[in-house]
Amino acid sequence: MKVRKAVIPAAGLGTRMLPASKSVPKEMLPLVDKPAIHYIVEEAVASGIEDILIITNRAKSAMEDYFDYAPELEESLARSNKAKELGYVRKPADIANIVFIRQKETKGLGHAVWRAKSFVGDEPFAVLLGDDIMMADVPVTLQLINAAEKYGASAVGTQKVAKEAISKYSSLEVTSLEDRIYKVTDMNEKPSPAEAFSEFAILGRYILTPDIFPLLENSPPGHGGEIQLTDSLCDLCKQSQMVAVDFKGRRYDTGNLQGFLEATIDFAMEDPSVNQWLKGFIKDKAKSF
Repeated sequence: MKVRKAVIPAAGLGTRMLPASKSVPKEMLPLVDKPAIHYIVEEAVASGIEDILIITNRAKSAMEDYFDYAPELEESLARSNKAKELGYVRKPADIANIVFIRQKETKGLGHAVWRAKSFVGDEPFAVLLGDDIMMADVPVTLQLINAAEKYGASAVGTQKVAKEAISKYSSLEVTSLEDRIYKVTDMNEKPSPAEAFSEFAILGRYILTPDIFPLLENSPPGHGGEIQLTDSLCDLCKQSQMVAVDFKGRRYDTGNLQGFLEATIDFAMEDPSVNQWLKGFIKDKAKSF
């Protein structure tokens, strides 16, 4: 079970990040010195992914431009002997084989993933949600790939969330297989605390087989009137093996302001070019409160 392809749904309207996302795709907002989408692509590549499909909408052509060459800018940098800056500019275009497709209607995450059917073909594939940035020693997608390959199964990334927060996520019914890996037997989308199977929530990373596509194609609208990926995953886990990986790492929901700011600070703390300055700045600011 070799996972070579990844799908990154990034077609959402970004309403939680208005007004900035009115004209700039939220995935293109910078975390330190790179747009958020760049970190997700880097995670996929570090996990052994060779081909990446990014699902966008008509307002997000900036992402396509970012992962393309910029001849005029590159020529200017070359003439000015700015080799380091030239490397920064060319890296996104060279990082992987990246293609784009538009979700022409806003019909939910399940519909967006279904749009990847022709790209995926008959191979297993990874799904990395465009809002979820991970910080981990071992890429979270690779942790899922390892589990999926070991068990010959689909896999979802999970961590426990507070009971009162489970209604923001998909709750999993699980039984333990080994340390940090569980068998998935059921799930539900955005349940109330009373309806939740457990405090294990799906958090933005999946390894799926092509068996998901017929389920998505025939899935009726679910929660919020949209085609929910969770509904088809629920059917999939009942007809074939699925595991949940309690991954090691921290997940940031950069689709909201608090998560975006947390990610910005933490990633800046990991950047040797600014971390010492930032630590001093934060200490000085804290004294004034």
